[in-house]
Amino acid sequence: MLYMSLNEALLTRKVFMSFFKTFLNSPVGPKTTHFWGPVANWGFVAAAMADFEKPPEMLSGNMTGVMCVYSALCMRFAWMVRPRNYLLLACHASNETVQLYQLSRWARGQGYLQLKENKTPST
Repeated sequence: MLYMSLNEALLTRKVFMSFFKTFLNSPVGPKTTHFWGPVANWGFVAAAMADFEKPPEMLSGNMTGVMCVYSALCMRFAWMVRPRNYLLLACHASNETVQLYQLSRWARGQGYLQLKENKTPST
């Protein structure tokens, strides 16, 4: 069946509008900072991903470390606040992931994560 009947189309629209109205007026909907805060924080993730192409010497170890701590604290906040803010949790989990990757790139570039050579002579 390629086409919906008029009744099916109206029912589908009614269900969608009911869902949308519920989302719009929910405690974590777009009328609150529980929605717009995480949306704005996705910029941190995008900025860190844009830095993947930069050489490690251009990364700031201090700032990347601060961003790791910041995202860890915000993940805990997103989990503990009522109602739970899953959008904020996902945003900061993603940011934590990319920032830890950037921190590892910086540490490798500074020589902190190099393999140690075996100093015992082989016989």
